[in-house]
Amino acid sequence: MRQIVLDTETTGLDPAQGHRIIEIGAVELIGRKLTGQTFHRYINPQRVVEQEAIEVHGITNEFLQDKPVFSQICDDFLDFIRGAELVIHNAAFDVGFMDAEFSRVNKSIGATRDFCQILDTLLMAREMRPGQKNNLDALCRAYSIDNSNREFHGALLDAELLADVYLAMTGGQTKLELAAKSASANGELDTGWTRLSNKPNLRVVRATAAEEQAHQERLALIENALWRDS
Repeated sequence: MRQIVLDTETTGLDPAQGHRIIEIGAVELIGRKLTGQTFHRYINPQRVVEQEAIEVHGITNEFLQDKPVFSQICDDFLDFIRGAELVIHNAAFDVGFMDAEFSRVNKSIGATRDFCQILDTLLMAREMRPGQKNNLDALCRAYSIDNSNREFHGALLDAELLADVYLAMTGGQTKLELAAKSASANGELDTGWTRLSNKPNLRVVRATAAEEQAHQERLALIENALWRDS
């Protein structure tokens, strides 16, 4: 399975109020392994970034002035995510912004869910850790993932951290398949187990006479012991 762990930073909280994406960061997983393939862009939102948002991610209006607008990076972004399962923390937020951006560029692109599956790690964490803090920092602490470089929220850094968190959260979950669905070349069922042909004989350690005597003395203290010889 191809998965894309994704995060965005924005000018504010609500795309319905005209707020825009200013940074996208994403990393690729194939077969639960990081491939090294990433997508990272800063984007000129063509509007002012709210001060409250700047205090979260540290991305200023001045920094974004010479960056491409979303329509200029849209095709590359679609090529990177199309057909993958998107792994996102609080997916409703990011996907809402993505859908708004796609609609501005071309309404025929459709919604993100039309061409990607979406897995929300926040919902997953709430099921696994009810009643606990489940933001990214809390999950990094819970799964011993180093987030000491996270002074500000940053899309690519947060995507990388979320990939580690997701793999840690799901580390004990494996896809179960019936052995009957996969047979080896000689017709035997492939269970996925490896049998050792040169395994050593098991060592048998027997009780000494003194240990046997001590055992019998201990049994003698127990009345009606069913396991004693009659």
